[in-house]
Amino acid sequence: MPRKKLRIILDTNVLFAGLYSSQGASFKILKAIDEGKLQAVLSTTLLFEYEDILKRNQAILGLSDHEVEKILDYLCLKSEHQKIYFLWRPYLSDPNDDHLLELAVASGAGLITTHNTKDFKGVERFNVKTITPKNLLEELV
Repeated sequence: MPRKKLRIILDTNVLFAGLYSSQGASFKILKAIDEGKLQAVLSTTLLFEYEDILKRNQAILGLSDHEVEKILDYLCLKSEHQKIYFLWRPYLSDPNDDHLLELAVASGAGLITTHNTKDFKGVERFNVKTITPKNLLEELV
């Protein structure tokens, strides 16, 4: 029986790191999504956050407006889309991360991939786990 694809919420810092360098675990996470080994879950709020971060950092990432739009379109194509009906905020120490917790709960994905796991203290209460890209790759093996 084939193993069920792991569903994840991809924090913006992982997307940024994966686009910034092809050497690290974040890039390998993006590649695993591309190859269908991981299923990213996306909300409208998270998509807008991706767009904001990518456009603000275009020069650093070396991306044109067209390339940013293509990346966002591709993420939409490869991701499962989830509407959020219940808000749990304020809950996290960084209110800008509350929408990730809400997406994890609403989708049942239960796994947030981030470089800032310390910002998500207490999410276990919602049956949600945070994991770094490096640790996620180790679980995929």
